Amino acid sequence: MQTETTFTARYAETDQMGIVHHSNYTVWFEAGRTDFLKKVGTSNTSIEGNGVLLPLYGMNCQYKSPARYEDEIMVVTRLKKVSRVRLCFSYQVLNAANHKLLATGETMHAWTDKSLKPVDAEKAVPDAYSMLSQAVN
Repeated sequence: MQTETTFTARYAETDQMGIVHHSNYTVWFEAGRTDFLKKVGTSNTSIEGNGVLLPLYGMNCQYKSPARYEDEIMVVTRLKKVSRVRLCFSYQVLNAANHKLLATGETMHAWTDKSLKPVDAEKAVPDAYSMLSQAVN
């Protein structure tokens, strides 16, 4: 499964060169991930309501082409891997108008309790774990 999340690059996201600053891509990854979870049938809020967190333990991003103010952006999000203790999402950031690839990346997350100790997601959040297991590419 993959989701497509679209939005417009805002002026506040640009730098002195008139391009979207690299730090915004991580925020865009989060927007894609949040949308993915909702479209699968769960949410960060419902997972956290069960006492489980998804802290980030790794991330990478490769920049291919700049985004600019008012570009329509599309974040294509996929769940690459899911296990009872970890998840890995992959992202493609595209210019929505011409489908030019702007960046690719991944985020890696652990299933933990509120004290950041690992938990078994299959036991702690069985519904969310089941939905995400079925959504893996």
